[in-house]
Amino acid sequence: MHIEMLRYDADGLAMESHFYVDDRHGAGRRPAVLVFPEAFGLGVHAKSRAERLAGLGYAVLACDIHGHGKLYTELAEVMPIITALRDNPLKIRARAQAALQTLLNRPEVDPTRIAAIGYCFGGTMSLELARGGADIRAAVGFHSGLTTKRPDDAQQIKAKILACIGADDPGITPADRAAFEQEMRAGGVDWQLHLYGGVVHSFTNPDAAKMRMPDFARYDAVADARSWEAMTGLFAEVLA
Repeated sequence: MHIEMLRYDADGLAMESHFYVDDRHGAGRRPAVLVFPEAFGLGVHAKSRAERLAGLGYAVLACDIHGHGKLYTELAEVMPIITALRDNPLKIRARAQAALQTLLNRPEVDPTRIAAIGYCFGGTMSLELARGGADIRAAVGFHSGLTTKRPDDAQQIKAKILACIGADDPGITPADRAAFEQEMRAGGVDWQLHLYGGVVHSFTNPDAAKMRMPDFARYDAVADARSWEAMTGLFAEVLA
């Protein structure tokens, strides 16, 4: 497994993202995936998912979202930053688009077969990248924020959309899901919304218990496996 730090500027920040490629899958250009992490920043969870995807034969960029590889540890510390970004989707898209361009610059990458995935706020970034009209095949969000300040931009989406959400996630309400559905319909998007019963936020992260908020964030191995399978199924469809 080849792992390399890639540095680039995005939205006035010096980003430090991690590029993964598994040489066992041979040389030449291959399909590629952007991985955007949870709100806290680029940590173990997103990096492990990037390495897992690389093992399946993709070139993968696990993306810094705060600059200088900054990782936050407390929700109260990072939420004002995330709230400000959600209020300005164009800033989110600028960070995601710079990551996409960095990935496209790699000789290992087939520029016609790109997808983006993200977890929590990273899922929001994946969806906003698609809303901005990025030339990607798929955008996937796991326990991701669904709503946007610019819903009319859905008509620019070229990607197939998959959102995997805990049905009992207190941060993603039924009203949010209904608004997302309406947005996708109005934009004429190829979209899927998967709900997992009895599941809350951060269900893909085995370290979710460290937040000490089990009614809000809790790992669920079954939902994790099911949502990963949904993603790989979509990738088999659009990145093959």
